[in-house]
Amino acid sequence: MNTARPGRPGRSRAELVADAAIALLAERGLRGLTHRAVDEAAGLPPGSTSNVARTRAALLEAAVRRHAQRETELLAPEEMPDPAGGLDALTDALALALHRSLTRHRELALARYELALEANRRPELRAVYDALGLDIRAPFVALMTAAGSAEPERHAMSALAWYEGMLFSCVAGQYHTEVPEQARLRAGFAELLRGMLGG
Repeated sequence: MNTARPGRPGRSRAELVADAAIALLAERGLRGLTHRAVDEAAGLPPGSTSNVARTRAALLEAAVRRHAQRETELLAPEEMPDPAGGLDALTDALALALHRSLTRHRELALARYELALEANRRPELRAVYDALGLDIRAPFVALMTAAGSAEPERHAMSALAWYEGMLFSCVAGQYHTEVPEQARLRAGFAELLRGMLGG
C-alpha cells in the first residue's frame, strides 16, 4: 500500500523516499522502517530506496532532513508573523501552526517522536537533528526579540516548550482523542506570551 503523501506532484525520488519513511515511522515505528517497506510505501521499484539512502543511518538522516523541511511548510510565507504585528500576529501564527499540526499533520509529530528518541541512540543523527532544530529555533528567538522580550532565548524556550507539550498531549498523551479548536489554542498562547512579555 502506498503511504507516501499523495497530491504532491514534482517531488524528487529522494523526497518520495523520505516522505514514505516519515509515514512509516508514524504508522509502524522504527521497527517498521526498512528499505523494502519504504519502496513499497512509496510505490517505487525494489532497490530504489537503497539507491537514495544505502544504509539505515542514511535513511534516518534523510527522514530527519525532510521532516524539518515539512515542518517549516506548516505556515505559508504570507502567514508568517510580521514582527511589526506585535504579540497578536505572533499568537495568531503559533495557534494556526499548532492547529494544523494537530489536524492535518499528526503523522509529522508521531514520526518526530520516533526520530528524536533514535537520535539519543545515534550521535551522528543527534548532530543533524540538533542543527536543524537550531534553524527552526533561531527565527523564533528573533520574533521574541521583535515582540519586546528582554530575554528572548529564555522566552523562546518557554513558548516552544508549551507548543511541544500541547502537541504531545494531543497526539500521543492524555488528550490524544481531543483536538482543541484553534481559538482555544490561541487563548493559551495569548496567556503565555502576555504573561512573559506583557501587553
